[in-house]
Amino acid sequence: MQLHIRHETIYRYERPIKYSVQRLHLTPRRDPCQRALAWTIGAPGRRLEQVDAYGNVAHLLTLEEPHREVRIVVQGVVETSETDSRQDDGPLSHLAYLAPTALTAPTDEIRRFAARIRRPAAAPRAVAEELADAVCDAIGYRPGSSEVTDSAGAAFAKGAGVCQDQSHVFLSCARVIGIPARYVSGYLYTGDSSEAASHAWVDVWLGADDGWHSLDVTHRRPAFGGYCRLAVGRDYLDAAPVRGMRHGGGLESMETSVLVAESAQQQQ
Repeated sequence: MQLHIRHETIYRYERPIKYSVQRLHLTPRRDPCQRALAWTIGAPGRRLEQVDAYGNVAHLLTLEEPHREVRIVVQGVVETSETDSRQDDGPLSHLAYLAPTALTAPTDEIRRFAARIRRPAAAPRAVAEELADAVCDAIGYRPGSSEVTDSAGAAFAKGAGVCQDQSHVFLSCARVIGIPARYVSGYLYTGDSSEAASHAWVDVWLGADDGWHSLDVTHRRPAFGGYCRLAVGRDYLDAAPVRGMRHGGGLESMETSVLVAESAQQQQ
């Protein structure tokens, strides 16, 4: 299917910023399951394009003049696969996605939870689907209940979170039971304008023959068709759409809007 996407992010600051650097993961990945038919990035300052260690298209955005606002707009059309196809392996071995990170480090409670899912003789896909169901039962979807800095352990203890938290808990559990899994950031078309269009899900390694396949933990289903992949990584910090640092500025506010539609007319 073809997804028409527009994503605007505006940062405003209390006082002028002298210098800021942002890393943008706002360009669709060059994966077998999708291709960008048109894509543009509008932002102030200098941009340097590169491919990062995970195979993501990244831009380093640098602003060296005083500013009190940064407006970033990306838009375009992405054609996505309608089948549950194998995802790009990326430059790293799947074994790199077995190591815990600060956001996915397992607590004792997560270890005990994951141990109930462990079935050495079961197929990885069946285990992953069972784990996704269990995570959704344990972590209720509750917008506004967490921060982007919350870890899997914090979300698990709270029993609530958003797609990022459910994905982090899944990653933590999968790695405990020996299944490589990676975080995915991107966009989701649901046909319902009231649902969030920015989304997070996971890729699960199903073995050398099947490779990486995408799983939407939040919706308990394979992630294809209405999904546009921006970046993958060990956790949110590796794949965040926008992440950076600044010098000065005081208090910061952020506004973001994301529209995903099947036609340009639906976006208007």
